[in-house]
Amino acid sequence: MAELKPYRGGYYLWNYLPSTPAAIIFLILFLLITGAVAWRMYKTKTWFCSVFVIGGMFEVIGFAGRATAHDKTDKLMPFVIQNSFILLAPVLFAASIYMVLRRVIIQAHGEALSIIPVKWLTKIFVMGDVVSFMVQGSAAGLMATGDNAALGQNIIIGGLFIQIIVFGFFMVTTVIFQTRMRKSPTTESTDPSNPWESQIYMLHACSVLILVRSTFRVIEFIMGHDGYLLLHEWPLYVFDAVLMFFVMVIFFVRYPVPGDRRASKDGLIPLQSV
Repeated sequence: MAELKPYRGGYYLWNYLPSTPAAIIFLILFLLITGAVAWRMYKTKTWFCSVFVIGGMFEVIGFAGRATAHDKTDKLMPFVIQNSFILLAPVLFAASIYMVLRRVIIQAHGEALSIIPVKWLTKIFVMGDVVSFMVQGSAAGLMATGDNAALGQNIIIGGLFIQIIVFGFFMVTTVIFQTRMRKSPTTESTDPSNPWESQIYMLHACSVLILVRSTFRVIEFIMGHDGYLLLHEWPLYVFDAVLMFFVMVIFFVRYPVPGDRRASKDGLIPLQSV
């Protein structure tokens, strides 16, 4: 029978025996939805969504790590794999969401209504995403060692705060653009074949879910190794796995695919929800 074992000395990587069935269920769910998004990306040639697909693969790898950890709580590799990949996957989802907003604005010819110049829009938010990714990624491994766990935890909290700030600014940018477009609609925005607002609602839904998840993670790490959230497994599934799965489902259902209208002058493909 599996039992909780220390990694070295009296330091435990886990505060509980991770559930293999729960990990396998989400491994399968993320594998299916990642495959579905990848298939739609291939069929529509929307290659910018490859970052989103990679995020889905991060979830698959992360839960594969958890699935093998039940009787290996004293082993470093399963812990590092699940901790790193599950932690970083939402950063990649966010990057794709930023790219969608730029395309929505251009296809609606609403560049003048954006509070950030469109040519800088994706660069600014993706750069913030990259910084968050690098900060969290550099710290994820530190948490696996007793001596550096506290430092790694604090660095991850900093990376998560960066993600929350960037995402909050992105949500404000999206809401302002939507409000302005409603007040001063362009000719392109009233075209029935350009469901720009449907795409905006998709961005709102995904953004809220990712923001809730990131806030949960901040609280989790602030409470520390002996806090309730890290002492129990169910919060990870409820406030991370389930939310990120729905992010992928929503993105798939409202996927930005080529429409029938003429491409814009800068070569972007019109968006259409299916």
